[in-house]
Amino acid sequence: MFRFQHEHNNVYREFCDYLGVDSQKVKSLEKIPFLPISFFKSHDVMTDEHPVQQIFTSSGTTGMATSRHLVTDVSLYEESYRRAFAQFYGNIEDYAVLALLPSYLERGGSSLIYMVDDLIKLSNNPDSGFYLHNQEELAVKLKMLDEAGQNVLLIGVTYALLDMLEAHQFSLQNTIIMETGGMKGRRKEMIREELHAVLCKGFGVHSIHSEYGMTELLSQAYSLGDGIFECPDWMRILVRDTEDALSYVDGGKTGGINVIDLANINSCAFIATQDLGKKYADGSFEVLGRFDHSDIRGCNLMVM
Repeated sequence: MFRFQHEHNNVYREFCDYLGVDSQKVKSLEKIPFLPISFFKSHDVMTDEHPVQQIFTSSGTTGMATSRHLVTDVSLYEESYRRAFAQFYGNIEDYAVLALLPSYLERGGSSLIYMVDDLIKLSNNPDSGFYLHNQEELAVKLKMLDEAGQNVLLIGVTYALLDMLEAHQFSLQNTIIMETGGMKGRRKEMIREELHAVLCKGFGVHSIHSEYGMTELLSQAYSLGDGIFECPDWMRILVRDTEDALSYVDGGKTGGINVIDLANINSCAFIATQDLGKKYADGSFEVLGRFDHSDIRGCNLMVM
C-alpha cells in the first residue's frame, strides 16, 4: 500500500520527498511517513484519477478551513463500516438504530451521517431512524423499544445526549449508548470519566460505547466501554513521540495518534492525526485529547 500510494499519490509523494524518504528503503511500518491530517484542508489528497463519487467534509466554525475527503469508490467505505460493525456488534438486523446527531444532520457532507443512514436502512427495522430536535419523541420511542426487549443502538453526539438527560431519566436494559464525541461549542468540555459517569447514570446503563472516526478516514475504531478502543482488522494505531514526529513511543506512553487505514486506498492510508493517546500491548488504544499549539512545538511536520 505504501509503495502504491507513493507512486500514484502526488501530494503524498511530494511530502515523502520533502522528508528525503527513499521508498525502496522503507521496510517496516515505523519507517512509513504519515501525512499530517491538515493536508486534507489544503490539498486534494487522491491516489487515483477516477471520478470523485462522494466528497466528505468536516465540520468547522465560520472562517475555518475544513477537511475534504475525495472518495472515488464509496463502496470501499460501505464495506469498511459494515464489516467493522459486524466485527464488534454482530448482525445489524438484530438492532433498532436510533440516531441523535443534530449538528451533523444540519450540514451536508458528513461521513458519519452517510454511515448511520446506511446502518438504519440495513437494520430493516421500522422503528430505526434519525432524530433532530424532537427529543421527547425519541425518549418515548427509546423506552418503548427497550421495555419490549428490542436490542437498541442509540448513537448520539455528546452534547445532544446530555441535553436529553436534562429532561429525561432512563433505566435501560437492552440498549447500547454510543457517543460520537464532541460538544460542538454547545457545552463545556468534560473529561471522559466524568462524561461517561453522567451518561451511565442518566441512561441507567453500565457502560458507554464510543466511536472513533473522522472525515479523513474510511474506517472506525470502537470502544465497548472504559474509553478503550479497538480497531477492525484493516486499521492500526501507532503513537508518535510528541517531541519527534518520526519516532514512536510504546508501553502506554502518551503521544500523537497515527492511523493506518487500509480502506483509504484512493486517498492516503497513513494519517498523522492531531489527537493525543496511548497504545497498549494488545493493540487497543485510548484517546486523551488533542494537540494544542504549544504541544506542536516538537512536531513541526504537522505545521509544515
